[in-house]
This record gives sequence, structure tokens and C-alpha cells, in this order.
Amino acid sequence: MNNEHKKITVVGAGNVGASCAQRIAERGYVDVVLMDIVESLPQGKALDILQSGPLLGFSNSIIGTNSYQETTNSDITIITAGVTRKPGMSRDDLLLANMEIVKGVTDNIVNYSPDSIIIMVTNPLDAMAQLAFRLSRFPRNRVIGMSGVLDTARFKAFIAMELNISVRDIQALVLGGHGDTMVPIPRLTTVSGIPIAEFLPEERINSIVDRTIKAGDEVLSKTGISAYYAPSAAIARMVDAIVLNENKILPCSAYLEGEYGINGVFVGVPVKLGRSGIEDIIEVKLTPQESEALMRSAEAVRELDKIMKLD
Repeated sequence: MNNEHKKITVVGAGNVGASCAQRIAERGYVDVVLMDIVESLPQGKALDILQSGPLLGFSNSIIGTNSYQETTNSDITIITAGVTRKPGMSRDDLLLANMEIVKGVTDNIVNYSPDSIIIMVTNPLDAMAQLAFRLSRFPRNRVIGMSGVLDTARFKAFIAMELNISVRDIQALVLGGHGDTMVPIPRLTTVSGIPIAEFLPEERINSIVDRTIKAGDEVLSKTGISAYYAPSAAIARMVDAIVLNENKILPCSAYLEGEYGINGVFVGVPVKLGRSGIEDIIEVKLTPQESEALMRSAEAVRELDKIMKLD
């Protein structure tokens, strides 16, 4: 994907969508469309972001719209639209409400941007990615869920806080669905190549794993709204990898066809992101315990798919 004149659409001008549009616009290498059905909302937020350009040095286009016509021929479409979680709600509680929203969005993507790469953010993320994949009939490399990029960033942040070290020194991996069944992999977590077990006892590592799994809930309980700073940064990182053709290895939700012994469901695994979206799925050799946890996570996603009657 040559990055000249590339067009990125963000569907949903709420906290996640608007923050995402801002982060991508500030990079300066693509034009951005912020789309929402709420009249004047995306136009106002896009105008606000545009006015920061002279201060930050970017001059690429960013527009807000209530019409999918303006999104025509988008290279990447990011779906953030949907009902957001409130305290006490799980991601699964959102399933049926957001299912209808994502159906409508996906139909419009197919109509106006049939060659687009879809990045799914709406929760429950893995199930919504499955829905968009089935409805769009896009090849699996062009439907990607933003899951492990965010979850791994949270895992790294908590380790850095615990050890009082630079987060840049940490390599980590979180697999599985984006929710309570995610699977952080401490065995493959290192600090400058040194296993995390050399720095922390098992009980502290387990505590960080648990905090990672509940990270979204922790933000939600403190603020009363779903997280959006870190999620928008995760989305922008994925956009970088695709538009700049970085062939970057990142954990994302991908449709598996036998990889990891899992078939016909979206689940978080390491992938190589580049010009075509998912260029390759990386199969990491897991222990039996890790593999079992990943299988459980996949089955949890499959149960949501059954509720949506996708099977």
C-alpha cells in the first residue's frame, strides 16, 4: 500500500473514534474521514482536530460527515461505533445491541469501500469481527480485530510500573479473545531479553496478569466511561503497520483456519501486518496449559457467534 493520498475512515465519533481520528491525523501521512450518524458531531470534532494542524505541523485532510458517501474508496475503515460499556456491564452484554449497529456499518463499507481493510474495535470485539467478516465476505486478511495490541500494551505498562523500568525494554505477548478469557503469556515475557521470572516471583507475575485481564474494567470503574486513550493508540499503531507496510508483528484478532488447532473463529494471535492487512499468522509453540487457555478463549468467542446465529 503506497501511503500517498491514502484514506482512512473512522466510523463512530465517540471518545474512541474521535481520539483515534486525532492520533491518525497527527501522523500527517493520510487523509481522515470521521463518520457518525449524530448530526454535527463528527463535523465539529473533525474541525477541532483540523485546527490543531498549524500547531502540530500536519496539513492532511480531516473531515466529519453523516454520510457514507464521503467515505467512498477508503483504504482502511475503523469501526468504533456502538453502545459503550457502563460500570457493571461486560463486553458480552453489548452483543445484541452492537450486532445491529455493526451490521449496518459493514453493509455500507461493502457498498462504498469494497477494497477496504476493516479494523474492528466495537465490543465484544472478536464476535463483532466475526460478524463483519461473514457479512462483508472480505478475505480474512482484510478483517482484523484490535485486541492483543491493546492488551499487550497494558501488560507491558503494568510490568514497567512494577519494576520501575522503561516500557521500551519489555517484550510481551497476550493471546486470546479481548475480554475475561484473554491469555497473557508470562513465559514469553522478557526485559531486554531476560525472562520476567528473573525479576519477579510467580505471585507478583500472576497479579499483573490478573490486572491486565481486568485493565479495561479498572479504567471504567474509576472514570465511569470506557477507556479510549490506550485503545486509540493501539488502533493508530495498527494503521501505521498497514499504511507504511512495516510487516510489523503485532497480536491482533484474526480469523483462524486451523492455526493453533482452532478453526472458524476470530481470536487474538501474533500476525504480520503490512500492505495487505494480515500478511501472515505467526504460530507460536505453546505449552499444553497455554494452548488449553487459548482454546477456552476461542470457545467463549464461538459461543457469542452462536448467539448471533453465525454458525
